Amino acid sequence: MDTAEGVLALVEDPTLNSHVERVAAAAGLRMVRTDDPSSRRVWTGAAAVLVDGAAARRCAARGLPRRSRVLLISAEAPGADDWEAAVAVGAQQIVTLPAEDRDLMAALSDAAEAARDPRRRGPIVAVLAGRGGGGASVFATAVAQSATESLLIDGDPWGGGLDLVLGSETEPGLRWPDLSLAGGRVGYAALRDALPRRHGVAVLSGSRVLSGDRSSNDIDPAPLGAVIDAGSRGGVTVVCDVARRPGAAAETAVAAADLVVLVTPADLRSCAASAATAQWVTAANPNTGVVVRGPAPGGLRPADVARIVGLPVLTAMRPQPGIESALERGGLRVRSRSPLARAAREVLSVLGLNPHLDRTAETAA
Repeated sequence: MDTAEGVLALVEDPTLNSHVERVAAAAGLRMVRTDDPSSRRVWTGAAAVLVDGAAARRCAARGLPRRSRVLLISAEAPGADDWEAAVAVGAQQIVTLPAEDRDLMAALSDAAEAARDPRRRGPIVAVLAGRGGGGASVFATAVAQSATESLLIDGDPWGGGLDLVLGSETEPGLRWPDLSLAGGRVGYAALRDALPRRHGVAVLSGSRVLSGDRSSNDIDPAPLGAVIDAGSRGGVTVVCDVARRPGAAAETAVAAADLVVLVTPADLRSCAASAATAQWVTAANPNTGVVVRGPAPGGLRPADVARIVGLPVLTAMRPQPGIESALERGGLRVRSRSPLARAAREVLSVLGLNPHLDRTAETAA
């Protein structure tokens, strides 16, 4: 099936199929119905994939790779079984038809535009911690450094600034308070050239200047969404460090992501906090998984963490030796064999990437 032509529809209900076909035609996409994709190539080559709950479970059981633009279609408001199926297959959205025809139209129109664009859109990863100090900023930076080309976005105005994690606080370039967007699309090339860069990563960080009881870099969700979209349209990996508490900006970043990563330390209180955080995160984007961060003082295994938090484990990592001192002395730079680098590559592999590190210039982290 030609990517530019088809929507792969694995939907049994004929009424739902009728709704889907009408919307797909309006978006300029041909719909191809099937019970199961005949191959991984068909699964990954479609402009978008629409599944019902049963098909989502079948595709997950086959181990089909995660991909963008997978939507779970339902005739009724989604229940627990629907959310579980969406998480299993990696769906970015659940659409109830016919009530949410407009949402489906928007998603398929975006898929049609992407299929016509000769340049591949870059993947979007949202990273947040299950509890305060859980390591999301460090892990987001590691993921950005482990991708071939990346845009690292500071989405947590109270996190102290990703520039301190990356070691770019003295580099010239725009920060959130300097960025003025009137709306609409942003050109990535111009944005990239205006941002600080360190270790091959373009970073949009916040400010540590306070104004009254609000940070001067409180983030408006509209510019945040525009910046995320610009990086993705530019073909780079977009990594957004997200505040763990729900809010307009956090929900914008989570909803835009192809994959949401919840970093969870392997102790009981952190798991309990992560379970609470996971509730609002999965409501915004069911394609969410856990990165388990050691040590495990009580002996919790990754499977235990998954059970408590209620999300699948993407990877588990040992403690990173010397991380605190590295952050105090010039910022993070991951080594290819470090626990951070391995875990970051595991997360990127979920998105079907082939990340690499520039080993010739690596220093300790």
